[in-house]
Amino acid sequence: MNETVAESTLHTFSLATGIKAALLMLAGLLLANLARRLFLRASSNRFSAHTQAMYSRVIYYALLILFAITTIDQLGFDVSVLLGAAGILTVAIGFASQTSASNLISGLFLLGEKPFQIGDILRVGSDTGEVISIDLLSVKLRTFDNLFVRIPNEALIKTTVVNLTRFPIRRIDLAIGVAYKEDLKRVRQLLLDMASDELRVLEEPQPYCIVTNFGPSSVDLQLSVWTRRELYRDVKSDLMMQVKSLFDSHGVEIPFPHLTLYSGSQTAPFPLAMAGSHSPSSNGDGEAPRS
Repeated sequence: MNETVAESTLHTFSLATGIKAALLMLAGLLLANLARRLFLRASSNRFSAHTQAMYSRVIYYALLILFAITTIDQLGFDVSVLLGAAGILTVAIGFASQTSASNLISGLFLLGEKPFQIGDILRVGSDTGEVISIDLLSVKLRTFDNLFVRIPNEALIKTTVVNLTRFPIRRIDLAIGVAYKEDLKRVRQLLLDMASDELRVLEEPQPYCIVTNFGPSSVDLQLSVWTRRELYRDVKSDLMMQVKSLFDSHGVEIPFPHLTLYSGSQTAPFPLAMAGSHSPSSNGDGEAPRS
């Protein structure tokens, strides 16, 4: 009888403890989500999207770990033993996954340096795209043709990263070739007038046009103008079309490579001979006609 009562009491205690632990973990999950949302709302005007995302994850996982430890303690386990085992396991995993640890440390460096943020356009090697996520292990990009690119943080630390949207304005450089016979001063003025008439081109810094090279078949010029970064591609494309129309209307030649054959004589034409032709002074046997 006493054994039955003891077993029933133990079963009730275990069930109650399990329910209490489950409710505690559920409360921790809800509280972690609430804390993350409150932080994002309160820090929207103080931090960049990059910093917000990183700090919100730290808050979320820290609260989850805290409630998980409390739940384990509530179930009657020795937390100190579990923490010691977790430490040993962490060291073992660290040796086994040095790349992940390196990415994690690199992510912390990126968090402190802040070379870019969510929404920036980056060029990393041959990949160019918009930053859509910054995590502790990697950065995710969406390219202009809607491809997903994941770049490990360690790679970002070791390579050159070009932020195309760091500053509010960008310079457009157009390489333009004209024929050697053209008046370069006239061509230069035509290009500067065209740039001044384009409303999306900034007045300051001023547009400029310089000669950059004497090419094999053209004199190469560079027209440089400044515009707002979000207009860069549209303005560059429109200016290139305007240059073509401008040169067509003013008779400016855009040269292309020509091939000239030289036979060794300045005026003499190439000698031509027709195969199988007969001299009028000979007959079909190749002999001169008899009188």
